[in-house]
Amino acid sequence: MNAATTTAPLLKVENLVKQFPIKGGLLGRVVDHVHAVDGVSFELAAGETLGVVGESGCGKSTTGRCILRLIEPTSGQVWFEGRSVTGADKTALRALARDMQIIFQDPYASLNPRMTVGAIVGEALTIHKLTKTAHEYEDRIVHLLETVGLSADHLRRFPHEFSGGQRQRIGIARALAVSPKLIVCDEAVSALDVSIQAQVINLLEDLREQFKLSYVFIAHDLSVVEHISHRVAVMYLGRIVEIAPAKLLYTDPKHPYTEALLSAVPIPDPSVKRKRIPLQGDVPSPIRPPPGCHFHTRCPIAQKGLCDVEKPQLKQTAEGHLVACHLRG
Repeated sequence: MNAATTTAPLLKVENLVKQFPIKGGLLGRVVDHVHAVDGVSFELAAGETLGVVGESGCGKSTTGRCILRLIEPTSGQVWFEGRSVTGADKTALRALARDMQIIFQDPYASLNPRMTVGAIVGEALTIHKLTKTAHEYEDRIVHLLETVGLSADHLRRFPHEFSGGQRQRIGIARALAVSPKLIVCDEAVSALDVSIQAQVINLLEDLREQFKLSYVFIAHDLSVVEHISHRVAVMYLGRIVEIAPAKLLYTDPKHPYTEALLSAVPIPDPSVKRKRIPLQGDVPSPIRPPPGCHFHTRCPIAQKGLCDVEKPQLKQTAEGHLVACHLRG
């Protein structure tokens, strides 16, 4: 895949932080914080898909929702086409919502069971006043449903009448309704069967080509991310530890955490042997993450007095390949 190149990035995220307060005691005072996202920075070009991977609880979904301001970030900056998302007021944010959409993880929970498919897909058309007549409104919804592989017959049915894969297609049609430029796919295929995952991924790739879309594709399955992404960002405990073009990351990972994740991915060819790299211990609590490099408590090459003290910065090791590791930079 070759991502479209532009002089300025479509999306720029700089030092994004999100902390969730923990309240306790009789007065409900803030006693601590969950450090969900801890200084995430990256750029996304127009027409590009950035995969974001990592274990559950590493901050992937929170990052995606902070980008769209579905969750208010604690600090940091997000720009879309040079416009500040984090500094936008309600009116400006509503305008930005036309260009930035999200596909949620759970196709069962993300659709209102009391609304018909037509009403779900057409809701954004009404909010943004994108159609002038009832006939135009219905034609637009039918076109969106057919674009994602559904039919006009589904217009007046309810979500419970559809399978999981069909429901996710409805969610995709809803995201496409306002002709966005960026879609955050928040674990969009993780709740689906493997065969259905492939169909939905192929659909997303076709839509990217057809409508010149950009994706932030969040997932925990590295094999899924490999096929759809131009570049991949690996997250661990709220931080990005490695970013690289997809082929380069999968063939020449630099960060020990990335190596361990890739070693656990099954290989279809039984004749190909891969050394398994087991990680020691559990992921530390995001309430009190370890000092220095967050990964040092589980890292097989960590050096005492360095990795447990100093936070590593993302450094370029090759063209487009960034790694946050004191020993692999």
